[in-house]
Amino acid sequence: MPKNEIRYENDFYKAILCLETVEECKRFFDDVCTIQEIEAIAQRLEVAKKLFEGKRYAEVNQLTGASTATICRVSKSLNYGDGGYRTVLERCAKEG
Repeated sequence: MPKNEIRYENDFYKAILCLETVEECKRFFDDVCTIQEIEAIAQRLEVAKKLFEGKRYAEVNQLTGASTATICRVSKSLNYGDGGYRTVLERCAKEG
């Protein structure tokens, strides 16, 4: 990946970290993403949450409407990825 693309990505992540409230985050993502993109990301997070809780694929499918391909991809990331889902899910669980 070219250096400027890495810088753009890092600037994007830093911008997200500057947001202080759910409302600020919502407004930012409404500006930079389509509704479909936000819904897809939110669905993947919900799938990760259900898998993290120990639910089976069929139940996750029924609860979220996610395809089995999406559930498999999220499961793979949750179990073998860089730990992003786990970090978010564990921190959100602590915050209640």
